[in-house]
Amino acid sequence: MNVNEFDLIERLTAGLPTNPSLVTGPGDDCAVLDLGVPDRLVLFKTDAVVEGVHFTAETPPEKIGHKALARCLSDIAAMAGSPNSVLVTLGLPADFSAERVERIYAGLNALARRYGVAVAGGETTRNPGGFLIAIAALGTVPRPGCVRRSGARPGDAIFVTGELGGSLAGHHLDFEPRLAEATWLRENFPPHAMIDLSDGLAGDLRHLLKASGVGAELHSRSLPIRRAARVAARETPGAKPALLAALTDGEDFELLFTVAAPAAVPLLDGWKAAFPDVRLSCIGKVTAGDKIQLRGPHGPQPFPKHGYVHFA
Repeated sequence: MNVNEFDLIERLTAGLPTNPSLVTGPGDDCAVLDLGVPDRLVLFKTDAVVEGVHFTAETPPEKIGHKALARCLSDIAAMAGSPNSVLVTLGLPADFSAERVERIYAGLNALARRYGVAVAGGETTRNPGGFLIAIAALGTVPRPGCVRRSGARPGDAIFVTGELGGSLAGHHLDFEPRLAEATWLRENFPPHAMIDLSDGLAGDLRHLLKASGVGAELHSRSLPIRRAARVAARETPGAKPALLAALTDGEDFELLFTVAAPAAVPLLDGWKAAFPDVRLSCIGKVTAGDKIQLRGPHGPQPFPKHGYVHFA
């Protein structure tokens, strides 16, 4: 019987081996390890991009490399950490072009240099199905500053960075991981809970709420919808309505986080000064219980069951 991505993960992670160094295992954006580093925890993350799923044969190679690394860096940002080094595994078809591979690495290396990340080596192998690039990343985070998905509290304000929906128009290939923003949040307005939006707000919000044991009330008018989603809804036959795209498209790679309600206004004011070119939106509040409500101008609206799900 076929299962979707999250059902499979639940089955595979049941009863995994562990040891005393593992602080946080499956179920968050990164694994958290205590390796005896004074004042800091180690973040460990792996991610992969696959031709035909995350990019096409026509995608500029530099953008493939950028995306492959940026996905991992976005997960480190979601834990309020700083990246340190990565290993790269390449799965290559028999007819691969060495020039294309070099250009993929050029895009990956440019992003790594921007954030001081060491590309420490990796592995190459054949993959008859097409190009595959897998990244294993290490980072660190101050021991008191690690932000997980599980800390949201009833009454918290819910925020999201940037804009949502329509990522396939280009954003999914050239997004900038919110590392600087996450560090600023940790140092000035520590989030109670945080996650990066890779599978869509509808899906990733559910992960955060489930981990925290709470619910949420969102306001549809407050959702920051990307112009590409609005244009597609208006001009492309069969396209999703813009609101639904913002909730379910995925590959936004923005930060969704919660903070205590009294911090909401000072946070917005401080953010505008620190990041004038990055939008920040308060989209709702955390509630007791496990329900998610989406309120529009005419009352409650249906909330999608999930965002993007592999194998669904």
